[in-house]
Amino acid sequence: MKINIIKRAKEVLDIEAQAISLLKKRLGGNFAKAIELILKTKGRVVVSGMGKTGIIAQKFSATLASTGTPSLFLHTAEAIHGDLGKVTGEDIVIILSNSGSTEEMKQLLPLLKKIGSAIISLTGNPKSILAKYSDVVLDVSVKKEACPFGLAPTASTTAALAMSDALAICLLEQKGFKEKDFAFFHPGGALGRRLLLKVEDIMRTGGANPIVDENKKVSQVLLAITRSRAGSATVIDKKGKLKGIFTDGDLRRHLESDKNLTRRLVSEVMTKNPTVVNKDMLAAEAMRILQAKRIDEIPVVDKDMRPVGLLDIQDLLKAGLI
Repeated sequence: MKINIIKRAKEVLDIEAQAISLLKKRLGGNFAKAIELILKTKGRVVVSGMGKTGIIAQKFSATLASTGTPSLFLHTAEAIHGDLGKVTGEDIVIILSNSGSTEEMKQLLPLLKKIGSAIISLTGNPKSILAKYSDVVLDVSVKKEACPFGLAPTASTTAALAMSDALAICLLEQKGFKEKDFAFFHPGGALGRRLLLKVEDIMRTGGANPIVDENKKVSQVLLAITRSRAGSATVIDKKGKLKGIFTDGDLRRHLESDKNLTRRLVSEVMTKNPTVVNKDMLAAEAMRILQAKRIDEIPVVDKDMRPVGLLDIQDLLKAGLI
């Protein structure tokens, strides 16, 4: 029984993979024209569909909106019951429908033309009424559904999803949409933090950032670290420039071999020329440096190598970057 289940699952995946593969062979002038129409529109991209295909349409609209193309979803049936008022003549309407010939479609299409909206269709029937009313038709037909009865939308919705993703990504690139733009539309959650949060936003400063002179004794440095509740102290010279860092790792390395460690100058036992970051660096990049170097703290310096903060891996943890 288990063998039969796995065999059937592989057959389903093969059918869906074939559906996507067929789309590649159909790409051409119509796809490019669709991209050009969307780029030229002065309004929004209204994506419409219903049923299982409507769910794909909602995802398509959400992807467009999050990648710099203003978009809204319009349920095909609801459109003819009042929601058509959301559409203007400056909008472009993308309709997803496998059959392209539903009763709702027959009522909606003439009204969209009256409004003056351009229509792009993703349909499994290039000869449908939807195709006839469309300015651009993208053929997303499939040889068969994965459903053994040919009834449940499976391969057809996969094809519609893949084609809509291809449109969204091509639009993104044509518009010159950058990582920073993506971050603007995703300010919340881990994604926004990774793309927007800078070192200066989370670094330790003031009393939480122990900075000591290189001529201080280790005992004095340890007191400064304890007061600051930090894991290290940044060491500077008389001009206030970075000379090194004294960490709990340095303490452990010297403690066993040097009974007089606490009386020694910190400059004799510190880590010299430590790795540093600047305050304008993305916190995510600083995190990669900490992980690559396998260190827990890193001094934050200005252009003159003067310490302005301390970044601890715990700060990145609290910020939700780890």
